[in-house]
Amino acid sequence: MQQTDHDIRNRLLIARLPAMPQILIKLLEHLQADDLGMAELAALISNDAGMTAKILAVANSSAYHRVQRQVSVEPALMALGTDMIKTLVISESVFQTFNNFPHSGSTDLRAFWKTSLTAAVIARDVAKRMDYPHVEEAYLGGLLHNVGRLALLATAPKEYAFNFTARDDEDLCAVEQRTLQITHSEAGAWLIERWHLDSFLADSVLYHHEPIERLEAAHPLIRIVRLAHLMSHHDAGDDEGAALGDGAALCGLAQDEVVAIAAAAARQVDKSAAHLGIDLAGADDIPTPPAYAPPSDPVRQRLSEEVRNLVLVSEVGQNFARQHGEAGLLESMTRSARILFDFDNAVILLENPTGQALVGMPSGGQQRIAEFSIPLNKGGAVAAAALAHKPAFVKRDAQSLGLAEEQLFRLLGTDSLVCVPLAAGGRSLGVMIGGLAAWQVPACQKRERFMQAFGSQAASALAAALAERGQAHRQLAHAAEEYREASRRVVHEVNNPLSIIKNYLSVLDNKLARREPVVGEMSILNEEIDRVGQLINGLADLQPSTGGDNGATNVARVADDVLRLFRATEFVPAGVAMTVSMPDTSAEIEGDADVLKQILVNLVKNAIEAIGSHGKIDIANRGHVVRDRTLYVDLVVADNGPGMSQEVLANLFSPVRSAKEGQHHGLGLSIVHGLVKKIGGTITCRSSPAGTSFEILLPARSPAGAVTGPRSRAMDSV
Repeated sequence: MQQTDHDIRNRLLIARLPAMPQILIKLLEHLQADDLGMAELAALISNDAGMTAKILAVANSSAYHRVQRQVSVEPALMALGTDMIKTLVISESVFQTFNNFPHSGSTDLRAFWKTSLTAAVIARDVAKRMDYPHVEEAYLGGLLHNVGRLALLATAPKEYAFNFTARDDEDLCAVEQRTLQITHSEAGAWLIERWHLDSFLADSVLYHHEPIERLEAAHPLIRIVRLAHLMSHHDAGDDEGAALGDGAALCGLAQDEVVAIAAAAARQVDKSAAHLGIDLAGADDIPTPPAYAPPSDPVRQRLSEEVRNLVLVSEVGQNFARQHGEAGLLESMTRSARILFDFDNAVILLENPTGQALVGMPSGGQQRIAEFSIPLNKGGAVAAAALAHKPAFVKRDAQSLGLAEEQLFRLLGTDSLVCVPLAAGGRSLGVMIGGLAAWQVPACQKRERFMQAFGSQAASALAAALAERGQAHRQLAHAAEEYREASRRVVHEVNNPLSIIKNYLSVLDNKLARREPVVGEMSILNEEIDRVGQLINGLADLQPSTGGDNGATNVARVADDVLRLFRATEFVPAGVAMTVSMPDTSAEIEGDADVLKQILVNLVKNAIEAIGSHGKIDIANRGHVVRDRTLYVDLVVADNGPGMSQEVLANLFSPVRSAKEGQHHGLGLSIVHGLVKKIGGTITCRSSPAGTSFEILLPARSPAGAVTGPRSRAMDSV
């Protein structure tokens, strides 16, 4: 049979079984406190119209009616007496509650209620003979000892309909365990535990089939209900005769006392049934066959379960693949585990980046788990499951329980843990911890292979999510690095026009003092201020263009502008001569004038720094050249400085991340290289102790005529 279909505990959890009536709860509270007098009984019963009507009906019956009809509660209670009132309240409450169970209306319950009433009456009389202080509690225990059979009938009518009328013995419990994975004793105890009573009532129901030798030191209520069960199901001469004698000894009763209690019980049951309006006629004629379990084919059952598991694993994997983001995946994993394995709660621990510990991953309502970690080298069941890639089952009372496991028990609020390894492709990512009740562990252990397959699917999806997160982090880091590089380039380039502006402000100040015209200087200042703005605005564009602009740029005009920038300022030492040589015919390139201007400013500035206080700088257009069937303008910037070392030349156009370390060793040349590429050109460098020259090939606008000879403009010893 399929475990999921026949786990009756799951059905009990969701079945709408009736709750304990309030009047019975209040009655038990007063009885346990020993403070229930007639006035309190009257007040309690008056709040329940149905119970009031029942009390009045019994009080006015032929058994109690003497002189006049009772029309109010208190005189009726006086007529009945305290013991009868308590019996009526308990019995009527139980019958009203459990007769409303699903399928109870379509099932003959006469034999069930007669057995329950018999056990209740016997339990009360045994309690009195043992001087047990809570006699009514014993009566209720006997009345409810088999209520688990009603619960099983309500939640599994197809599987349990036949066995509901079966003989109530050890064979019945074995069949229930085999077919439903739960006995009626366990189901009844579970039902009563939901009422949260301060009593051993649930235990008395749970152990009413327990071997007598195990109950010698048990609570009196447990022993009383065990004996009541034996007596209510005992027939003279059957195999339970010896057990009945042992049960009597268990409660300290002699054989003749047991016989007397049994004889009195039959009369009291008939009387109680009459008062309660329950028809027990013919109850003894209802057959009680032996318990029956339909035959099963273990091979077919296992094959069916394996196929089901394969389908579930496939569906789980597809569900994980549809999740977006790591948080959504973790939430889906824990939610799926709770559904598939009946976990009360679940948390996920993943290996930290060093692989030394398991660290909690917050998801859903479990945020505190983020502060939790387990060292992998310290042992423990959780760490062992992660390292061995094998599920582990941990009980709360285990002797070798570590502090980490104790914390997980408190965190999940359960008495058993299941450790599901998250491993795929031989790699362990961590472990999922599920919390569940102890009774669920055997069923979970049978599904260990499915659990391991689930962990593998979850690990595969998680590995993909982590890889995606790593890729996203790398992309963010790359973007951040690009932005930093762009910022450094902008800072470097902005310094050039700022230096020119600073120098021209000094020239402007001197001219204004002499009242000379400053129109040319103001024009240059405006141009450089605009260039600063353009450079800063360009910081937003982190992806440089791969080709030049469509506009045409006159090389000679840009060279004149650069020459004019450096003229008449203190930026160029007095001993440095600058010369610009251009052909008489115009030479135009495909590219932006500002980009070409930025290239020349950087190269001239570097040349000035290279030659020091004395030397010569030449800017020359050497005409057109053809390379790879493309026409270029050959522009050269040369100086007669000391040249560059071989190490500097090897990394000339690479960006550096530190301040300059020697001549020409900074960020400027890497910027120049990028700008030349931006307009589709190439740049090369030649350097020796006699000087350095940069040859720049820029894409020509159109074929030009022959060069007629150079014209020169010189700035000597400015």
